[in-house]
Amino acid sequence: MKPKYIVLISALFIAGTANAQSVLKGTVYELGKNTRMPNVFIRDDNNKKQITITDDKGNFEISTQTGHTLIFDSPGYVSDTLYITSLAPKRIEMTTKLISLRQVNITSTRQSFDAHKEYPEVYTKSKVYPLSPSSWFSKDARDARRLKKYFKREEEERHVDEVFNAAYVQTLVPLRGQELENFMTLYRPTYAFLKNNNGESLTVYINDSYKKFMALPADKRSLPSLPNTGKTLQ
Repeated sequence: MKPKYIVLISALFIAGTANAQSVLKGTVYELGKNTRMPNVFIRDDNNKKQITITDDKGNFEISTQTGHTLIFDSPGYVSDTLYITSLAPKRIEMTTKLISLRQVNITSTRQSFDAHKEYPEVYTKSKVYPLSPSSWFSKDARDARRLKKYFKREEEERHVDEVFNAAYVQTLVPLRGQELENFMTLYRPTYAFLKNNNGESLTVYINDSYKKFMALPADKRSLPSLPNTGKTLQ
């Protein structure tokens, strides 16, 4: 085979590989601020194996391609989507979740999700081996450990959703509708509290919290609505 054909074939192979492994870079901020957001979970909705998490400065990079959709998730923020129309660097802004997921439907819970089954490679890469420096210091290993922590937080929040649910709270306090939503948002217990207390303690906590809630001025018992930014990410 003539050298020029070898060079041409090699060039086409490299170009094809580069296209298949295109990397999108960007930074995630809190909406309306220059506050960068670390530990935001990002996944390619068209390729479940492509996931990442923002670093301490809110920066990310993920293998993807145009026509795909990225999903951005972070506890306490509204999930956002990005439809890829170009691989130019992106600025992503996430909206604070002023009210929990029950804002839309107070009886709803987080969608069932088992990170161990869906992303087993994360748990494999997060392991640290004494004789393997890359398991300590490589970017993949560091990202995997951050993802593992993110999945753990999500699992804890789902547990809180299951225990501190509207049906149960309504049996203890005479609140309904928006007032119930506001109360459950303001006095949502932590996972640590639920883990270290029994059902009787939770009942006492809810009753005490209700008294505190009713003692607040009316304007303090109402939460502001989420801003309607009308923004479209691309």
